[in-house]
Amino acid sequence: MIVHPEPYQDDYRYLEYCFAHEPEPGFFKGTCLFDPTARDTPDRIATLVGMNPKRIVALRIHETHKPGTPSLTGGPIKDRDMRAPAMKATWNRCHQLGLAIQMHFLPWVAPQIGDLAVQFPGMPVILDHLGRMGEGTAAETAGVLKLAKLPQVYMKYANIASSSKEKYPYADAKPLVRRAYDAFGPDRMIWGYFGHDMASFNKEVELFDMMFDFAKEEDRQKIRGGNALKLYKWVS
Repeated sequence: MIVHPEPYQDDYRYLEYCFAHEPEPGFFKGTCLFDPTARDTPDRIATLVGMNPKRIVALRIHETHKPGTPSLTGGPIKDRDMRAPAMKATWNRCHQLGLAIQMHFLPWVAPQIGDLAVQFPGMPVILDHLGRMGEGTAAETAGVLKLAKLPQVYMKYANIASSSKEKYPYADAKPLVRRAYDAFGPDRMIWGYFGHDMASFNKEVELFDMMFDFAKEEDRQKIRGGNALKLYKWVS
């Protein structure tokens, strides 16, 4: 699963190169990254999906500006107004195309995500980086966990360091992992952020096992990959 990175913006040659040089047909899938309030975005997403059938599975949206600050209208991080009509139009086109929405956000934005998600109950919504809950107030963290009441919302266990004030193995973040697990359950959590080489991957595996040592092995298997296989439609 290739999460299209911000440095490439809306240039998809790297992603399409991966599709063309994969180990076997259908090995890779990817997300896309567009300005979610641009008027031409719904049609551009549809074009990209049409050019890469069954490969583009989600649109990633950023909402990372601080509470009390305005949404951005320019710049590489397309941090736009969640309440804009054009935002809803983009969500609607993603719904029509069978895509998910992947939200990278600060916890205070959770209610706005919920307001949109309830309008598209058949479309998966993925909360990136454990909802960055360690960066929110107690009330904001509760708002993120409240999104678990919507059955199409998934929590992504990733980048745990962002929710910790300690060094590895980020022990202070473990209670947040447990709260997320208790809220979303083992069937609506997925795992990402595997490191950049085998040494860092092995370290992330070790961290995963520490963070989820309370869960049954069959449930850890779901989070490690079983849920993602279904969510991103590798298997039915």
